[in-house]
Amino acid sequence: MTTPGSNHPAIDHLVIAARSLGEGAAWLEERLGVPLSPGGEHPTFGTHNRLLSLGGSYLEVIAVNPDASAPTRPRWFGLDMPAVQARLKGGPALIHWVARTPRLPLAGQGEALALSRGRYAWTLTVPQDGSLPLGGALPSLITWQGESPAAALPDVGVRLQILTLETPQPGDLRTALSALELVALVTVQQAPKISLRALLNTPNGEVVLE
Repeated sequence: MTTPGSNHPAIDHLVIAARSLGEGAAWLEERLGVPLSPGGEHPTFGTHNRLLSLGGSYLEVIAVNPDASAPTRPRWFGLDMPAVQARLKGGPALIHWVARTPRLPLAGQGEALALSRGRYAWTLTVPQDGSLPLGGALPSLITWQGESPAAALPDVGVRLQILTLETPQPGDLRTALSALELVALVTVQQAPKISLRALLNTPNGEVVLE
């Protein structure tokens, strides 16, 4: 896996959404058998998260922060959208991925927002309506100003083995990922609907997150 800070495109992190941060953290810790690390708050979007190292990348559990002020724009990762909210009623879910890249092509992926949390600062592509690019199969793009959280998270022995993206139009997705130099990082498969599946190696064996 490409190391943090590299100029080569890489998977930066996976996004698991939940109705509440407590629900999402408990769900993930039960499946992986390891503790999550504290994350922080995102005032721009009224969300908060917890984190888990995947080695050179990481995983975040994210949810609406009930103690935050309502954001002035739609929340990222589709958290305000009825379809995402309906899905999360069935439990936390792997809904998206974020790719680290030295440049931020914007076609079809929204505006590049300068964001920060504590000592971390980054630029991320976010559609104006807060939607997931291509239903979550096409990644948001990120560049870090300095180190990413992955560099400071404790290594708990969890690693991403395969990220599989399912879509009714695999050729179109491969074309889009090729333009971003990301197609070699994932597996694309044809399926009736868009979904993501991550195969992780953990201290307790292989675990699949969907």
